[in-house]
Amino acid sequence: MNYYIGLDIGGTKIAGALVSASGKIICRNKTSTPKKVRAKDIYVCITDAVDELVHAAHVSSSSIKGIGVGVPGIVDTRHHQILAAPNIALTGFPLSASLKRKYKKTVVMVNDVNAGLLGEAWLGAARGLTHVVGIFPGTGVGGAVISDGKLLLGAQGAATELGHVIVDIKGPLCHCGNRGCLEALTSRWAIERDIRLAVKSGKKSIVSQLNDGKLEMIKSRILKEALAKNDAVVKSVMARAAVVLGKTAVSLNHTFNPQAIIFGGGVIKACGDFMLPIVSRELKADPFFKKFNTCRILASKLGDDAVTLGAARLVGHP
Repeated sequence: MNYYIGLDIGGTKIAGALVSASGKIICRNKTSTPKKVRAKDIYVCITDAVDELVHAAHVSSSSIKGIGVGVPGIVDTRHHQILAAPNIALTGFPLSASLKRKYKKTVVMVNDVNAGLLGEAWLGAARGLTHVVGIFPGTGVGGAVISDGKLLLGAQGAATELGHVIVDIKGPLCHCGNRGCLEALTSRWAIERDIRLAVKSGKKSIVSQLNDGKLEMIKSRILKEALAKNDAVVKSVMARAAVVLGKTAVSLNHTFNPQAIIFGGGVIKACGDFMLPIVSRELKADPFFKKFNTCRILASKLGDDAVTLGAARLVGHP
């Protein structure tokens, strides 16, 4: 039997899975990404994860046909280079070449959100669909597009950075340097910022109480709890973010005419029941495509397995 290794390299975790050709996960592992270290140190953690998967699964090296890697950044898939990885020290590091040299296997590397959408199209919410857009609001906002069954990558692999589509030219400053990006309005850090501003202006919120008296970093589970307790500030901020996501979905529907837009990421996983009906309402209200709009709004299904499965799928079906 043939197997593939899928890796999800993130700023906080390195997750791996040994996957069969049919998509069955034979075993998984996960470790924290070391902070403030060199790229070579992260590489050692990655190879440790690969070695652990092979050992734990008790399979022969010859049965492993390749390694797929999802990286949080801009990946030039043609030249196998990491052009930018803002949250992890891998920019410019020859990760693909190093893994190929060490394991003598095919190695395919792609942006992690691209891998995640591939996973959803293979075995998740978008199974069987060939025209799909993915938006993943978490700490930031990731994006991906599958058109006619293939990832849309662009000239350098930098296409579909949907989190940095500008939706408000007078909007707040984004970490990328532009103003009014989707990420600056709907990511978790943007939601945190707006909650802090509301509380500073005198509005009452239960978030501080739920979050040990802090408003600096508000995890998605805290947002979920606050929504469950009908917190007015959180409801207002989250509803506004959902409307922006919905308006963006309208634009993406005009641009790509997908069968579905898949929403995932930590914010949606925690608060999707509140946000996605608003997103769907905004999409359905679009007057331009109203008579023939068939695009659906769907929540991702694979959770933390999406990237590893998608990476494994990509190396098995490049």
